Amino acid sequence: MSAQIPITVRDRISDKAAKTLDIVAKFVEEDCIPADTVFEAQVGVGDARWKAHPKILEDLKQKARSLGLWNMFLPKGHYKESPGFTNLEYGLMAEWLGKSRVASEAVNCAAPDTGNMEVLARYGNDAQKAEWLRPLMDGVIRSAFLMTEPQVASSDARNIELKMVRDGDHYVLNGSKWWSSGAGDPRCKIYIVMGKSDPNNKDPYKQQSVILVPSGTKGITIHRMLSVYGYDDAPHGHGHITFHNVRVPASNLVLGEGRGFEIIQGRLGPGRIHHTMRTIGAAERALEWMLMRINDPKKTPFGKQLREHGVILEWVAKSRLEIDAARLVVLNAAIKMDEQGPKAALKEIAQAKVLVPQTALTVIDRAVQSFGGAGVSQDTPLANMWAQIRTLRLADGPDEVHLQQMGRNENRRGKEVAAKIAAQQAKAEELLKKYSVTRSELGSNIKH
Repeated sequence: MSAQIPITVRDRISDKAAKTLDIVAKFVEEDCIPADTVFEAQVGVGDARWKAHPKILEDLKQKARSLGLWNMFLPKGHYKESPGFTNLEYGLMAEWLGKSRVASEAVNCAAPDTGNMEVLARYGNDAQKAEWLRPLMDGVIRSAFLMTEPQVASSDARNIELKMVRDGDHYVLNGSKWWSSGAGDPRCKIYIVMGKSDPNNKDPYKQQSVILVPSGTKGITIHRMLSVYGYDDAPHGHGHITFHNVRVPASNLVLGEGRGFEIIQGRLGPGRIHHTMRTIGAAERALEWMLMRINDPKKTPFGKQLREHGVILEWVAKSRLEIDAARLVVLNAAIKMDEQGPKAALKEIAQAKVLVPQTALTVIDRAVQSFGGAGVSQDTPLANMWAQIRTLRLADGPDEVHLQQMGRNENRRGKEVAAKIAAQQAKAEELLKKYSVTRSELGSNIKH
């Protein structure tokens, strides 16, 4: 709620955003979290789940729109379609959305649609916006983002191999994609696909292009839905898809040939912030479940409640500290994006992308441990939360890629700091002479 906005950013939050944040919090706590159980029940069992569209979700969407909660993610100052919130303001809202499975979709702020709408809003032409952005923003269709490929190391996007060959006024696509999140949903009507259109270009960052592919185009085959630690996330799903001589109008190309890297970098930056703030919300909910468990009067191992045992309260304290610290890292990245744009905030985005999932997984694991066997079962949301958030250490670039880049950039300061320290040591020697003291009189032989 607005009363919980960190004091360090409070003066950056508009009255409109603060009021909306209160509405979001109430909607999530009172409507969405109770609806999660109903959503799962309405999805059902077996293969029919892939055709399901639970009615409760549409009811929530209708209520969300009546409350003015719709498409809050598009940042003001960057998109004419924006409802007027900054990345910072939406980040605080996304935290609440992360506490529920259905909340993000209920307000039309669910991945991968948010990132795909940003691509269309930022890079799409008028015709592309009319055909695809408008229905996405209205919540009547869904979308998928197809980049990762099974046969190459996709963490290096230069390795992408799906062929895009120009043939008259069409492109012909051949190749394979997987982890195509959202492709299982029967409402998924458009794929945003990254492929290699100019493999001989000397600049490896201009070999790729992005094209819009209607999901029902001839030659597309969905082979299977991948599971995440056993969860298949029906009806959303994560598809393994092949393209065989798929013909797509050249007018579906986004921005132009060779602009693929530019587009995906513009897409992934904001998406990482959205993921991390939702993840903060999941960590908060895990902490709530842990607090409930350790104060349950019916659970008294060895004659005492869990809160009276060993390190349990230390777990609670550490979780509080870690969540609050991680939140500030994310909000700092959001502020940098608002002020200077996603490209200027790459370091801060990477910091949040690496830190927050690791923090949340630690908190969730403590909550699981406090529940014992129940913690790894379907009787709490914790096991599913852990599985979903574990994927974020891989999605949008694995931790190691971000850490390597951060380490490389930080290491560039090596010569500068070595020179600074050498100057400080030289100054120390001058001061030793000036005050007629030697190092032995300092009580230490350690050289500064």
